[in-house]
Amino acid sequence: MMLLQPVLLVAEASQSLSLIQAIVIGIVQGLTEFLPISSTAHVKIVPVVLGWGDPGVTFTAIVQLGSIVAIVGYFWSDIRQLLVGVKAAIVRQDWQAPDFRVAIGILIGTIPIVVLGLLVKFGLRGTYETFARSSLVIAITSIGLAIFLGIAEIVGTRKRGYDKVSQRDGIGMGLAQALALIPGVSRSGSTITAGLFMGLNRETAARFSLLMGIPAILISGLAEINELFEPQGSVGATVAITGVIASAISSYVAIYWLIRFLKDHTTWIFVFYRIGFGLAILWGILSGRLSNI
Repeated sequence: MMLLQPVLLVAEASQSLSLIQAIVIGIVQGLTEFLPISSTAHVKIVPVVLGWGDPGVTFTAIVQLGSIVAIVGYFWSDIRQLLVGVKAAIVRQDWQAPDFRVAIGILIGTIPIVVLGLLVKFGLRGTYETFARSSLVIAITSIGLAIFLGIAEIVGTRKRGYDKVSQRDGIGMGLAQALALIPGVSRSGSTITAGLFMGLNRETAARFSLLMGIPAILISGLAEINELFEPQGSVGATVAITGVIASAISSYVAIYWLIRFLKDHTTWIFVFYRIGFGLAILWGILSGRLSNI
């Protein structure tokens, strides 16, 4: 019962952020958005540990737009080739063309998180903000996804490359992506885990996960951007833009590193990090050093 009671040693969500705070949070967002360690969890926990309070759902979503700029820039040639390939496949009516399969997989994979995201925004937002963003939930989901990622690393065959991605992968990874609405799960973590379970090699699982994240992250950010123009909004335009720029730069670095890292390395470093991160949060709650809200 003690764990379930909020420890009010840390202030509630901050009502305003300074430019320095926006830069730090933007960097944290960018470095963790595409790594399988949960950006939402880090964007909440790191500012709280620093004594700034929870930056809130709105700023968290808006700062993700920087990650979109970075991923579109990094994969621009891939996106252009994908669009050209889809057009050619439609003209030829070649529904098995690799580019067409990847595009349909991304489209199908985006549907679950969009539907559930709209449900959260317009029907369950209050519950989401008070329960799903709690430190305890983040700790549990961080450890839980780490276990599944570790199992996927062990049992995954990793025999299929990018040219073998199918609509089935889009469905499986799309359902897994929807779980990322729970902070601590990680969008990239859940999708990479699903990809490994379905037999994709590590680099392909990461690449498809990143491409699938483009529409999901874009929709998430745009759904909150109207807050910038509301007189009573808690996020100022200057602060938000600063956070987006910091996020874009650090996101590009993270994408570049992840793709190259997974060519020759396993995901165990992320498994151990997630477990350590979750245990550290649990220790903070138990010791009274960290609030459960």
